[in-house]
Amino acid sequence: MPGNAQKIIAAARTAYAQGARLLLTPELSICGYAAEDLFLRPAFIAACDDAVKTVARELAGLKGLHVVVGHPVGGDIRSKSVAVQRRFNAASVLSDGKLLETYSKRELPNYQVFDERRYFTPGQGVCVFQVEGVNVGLLICEDAWFEEPALLAKEAGAEMLAVINASPFHVGKGGERVARMADRARAVGLPLAYAHFVGGQDEVVFDGASFAVDADGTLVARAPGFQEDLFTLVADASQGPLRLTGPMVHERTPEADLWDALVLGVRDYIGKNGFPGVLLGLSGGIDSALVMAIAVDALGKGKVRAVMMPSPYTADISWIDARDMAARLGVRYDEISIAPEFDAFKASLAGEFKGLPEDTTEENIQARIRGVFLMALSNKFGSIVLTTGNKSEMATGYCTLYGDMAGGFAVIKDLLKTTVFKLARWRNIHDPYGTGISPIPERIITRPPSAELRPDQTDQDSLPPYEVLDAILERYMENDQGVEEIIAAGFDRAVVQRVARLIRINEYKRRQAPVGIRVTHRSFGKDWRYPITGKFLA
Repeated sequence: MPGNAQKIIAAARTAYAQGARLLLTPELSICGYAAEDLFLRPAFIAACDDAVKTVARELAGLKGLHVVVGHPVGGDIRSKSVAVQRRFNAASVLSDGKLLETYSKRELPNYQVFDERRYFTPGQGVCVFQVEGVNVGLLICEDAWFEEPALLAKEAGAEMLAVINASPFHVGKGGERVARMADRARAVGLPLAYAHFVGGQDEVVFDGASFAVDADGTLVARAPGFQEDLFTLVADASQGPLRLTGPMVHERTPEADLWDALVLGVRDYIGKNGFPGVLLGLSGGIDSALVMAIAVDALGKGKVRAVMMPSPYTADISWIDARDMAARLGVRYDEISIAPEFDAFKASLAGEFKGLPEDTTEENIQARIRGVFLMALSNKFGSIVLTTGNKSEMATGYCTLYGDMAGGFAVIKDLLKTTVFKLARWRNIHDPYGTGISPIPERIITRPPSAELRPDQTDQDSLPPYEVLDAILERYMENDQGVEEIIAAGFDRAVVQRVARLIRINEYKRRQAPVGIRVTHRSFGKDWRYPITGKFLA
């Protein structure tokens, strides 16, 4: 909280010097949105209260400046040994060293990654305050997705709406926000300013891109995404009804947003948790190549280490391509053969396995040896291991517990394999961070993907073609379509039933997977809460 308070204080002083008299900070800006069960701790709420008082006190000399800060308030009230929840997701208006108003969020989302009813009680009030003769109606995030809070603010005299937000990113969410806020502005006939959170927090990323719409719903200003900054709007009523104006950043492609979300997610997870750097197993395949490219864009080459761990089944081109990519990006690159350890394991288990053919057991041993090597390097040098599994693999269990799943942060956990290929091609064409490099060797993108754990292996030996698999996963897992509905859409019955079964039986693996960055509207994480033990399949 002290760090966030100091950021708000610094931003307020800068804004004031530039002539601003109202500063909006995002929802729960004092503590961050995803504080989870910290909200249940009285000491946490008390620390947030202290941080709000610090902001008010430090800005007392900025006469006429109004600062809106988001923070939790309240606590449990005990009655006959039963705790009654009275905590609120709130925002306070601070000015001249005083707390003028506190507004509590009315509409509490409880879907996808949102779990606000676990922590908060719905507010019931309305908040309209005046700045430089303009009546500002304050709303918090979900309030603006419903009709009543905005209408109540207008009835109380609001001439514009100020909406503070912490809305987690997923592909397409930015356009959805603008459309919904345009609808809200038109419905009440008021201009609307939307101040949005930015940064990574565990599995979610907030993309910023604050904006404003006019009373007719026209988008009139938009800030850059995925970066902290002051975004200045001008409110002008000299020519009639109040109008908002400001700078306009052009709309971006989904791939550009997706890349920046992954980069920001890695940068903030590593930086905020104090890791000195990252390491990963670089196999010469597409998944690890994409993860390394993201990591270098996020952290710089000096904080990324790649380790190639060839087995007896590693193709020569995998060595060549891994060395090529490491050289392109300038990262530290090492090769550690797992062949001696693999032979030792087989020798130790020869008596137990006598008379039995080699199968996935021996494949998994190789993956687990690699996991042990990576975790040993992590322990010795402090860098966190980035896992390289994608959503298609996580869904179907095409991954090894304590092997390629071993690590601390799963960068592409929410990318389907087809998206992995698409994003790799995009990054090779575009250079968003000015590196001057196409990071991924073309052959890594074009060759058939393989785990290289047995002779002549390809992924398609064990899985349907990724174009088919991912289309089914999108329907079944992300959009909750049933098996019969997917079959009716033209997919083969046996394939659909097999994919659905793989998703169900591999829940136990996903529960043991590291946290990863959420970039779709339905990820394996807080979005997905299915039992491990269960037989329902439809």
